[in-house]
Amino acid sequence: HIGRRFSAVMSAEIGGSNGVQPLLAAASLDLPLVDADAMGRAFPDVSKTSFAVRDLCPWPLSVVDVRNNAAIIPKGVDWFWMERISRQIVTEMGSTASTCKAPRSGREVREHGIPGSVSRAIGIGRLLAEARRTHADPVAALRESEGGLELFRGKVVDVRRRTSDGFLRGDTSIEGLDPYRGEQFDLAFQNEFSVGRRNGEVIVTVPDLICVLDSLSGEAIGTETLRYGQRATVLAMPSPAVFLSEKGLRHAGPAAFGFDLPFVSPFAAGH
Repeated sequence: HIGRRFSAVMSAEIGGSNGVQPLLAAASLDLPLVDADAMGRAFPDVSKTSFAVRDLCPWPLSVVDVRNNAAIIPKGVDWFWMERISRQIVTEMGSTASTCKAPRSGREVREHGIPGSVSRAIGIGRLLAEARRTHADPVAALRESEGGLELFRGKVVDVRRRTSDGFLRGDTSIEGLDPYRGEQFDLAFQNEFSVGRRNGEVIVTVPDLICVLDSLSGEAIGTETLRYGQRATVLAMPSPAVFLSEKGLRHAGPAAFGFDLPFVSPFAAGH
């Protein structure tokens, strides 16, 4: 929502289905869609947004499910409590529900949102489709377009996942192929990939983007679709700047995911 006389729809998170649902809402309500979001990637909870880092008001927040149950949280102490309460509600709804976050003014979106998220996602999709059409390497095309780094390439040999507190948690191991033969890459995840270790050494953590792609098609492999035998390439892409500050790392760095680790980035000078 932007302003009193003009309304629009915006995604809080461009990742996954959360990036698509605002398109459906905008089309259904005949409203424009803002080309921005509050993460510039995917994160598992509402406390990990640029609006949270900048201390914007986190309430009210609504939650609805397909059975026509609805809940509104009119006020909360902070973003962490809003996430904690709404997560419990969603869990009671069967871990599947839709939420509408606190309304934002146009000024707040301009000053604190992450612009260009929707067009960037559409551009990546077109890039991969064109690479496949011309028989180019889609993973290389994405890496070059987005300023990414290849961290590993191999075969998924183990996946361990569990659901707890409304999150999908676990880890996976990838056995190296080609130039990485004889090596191993381990990934820990909480809905999204959080920490990457190559041969036991941490080489990448959130808030950098850790992307696991099908090595041939370039299709994204999510934490819920990992399976034994997949040929996968791990790419890192740099985090939006808002999450690299001291406060940003408190919201979206390794410690925010329960890891007793410092932020490690392959994009850091001297890495």
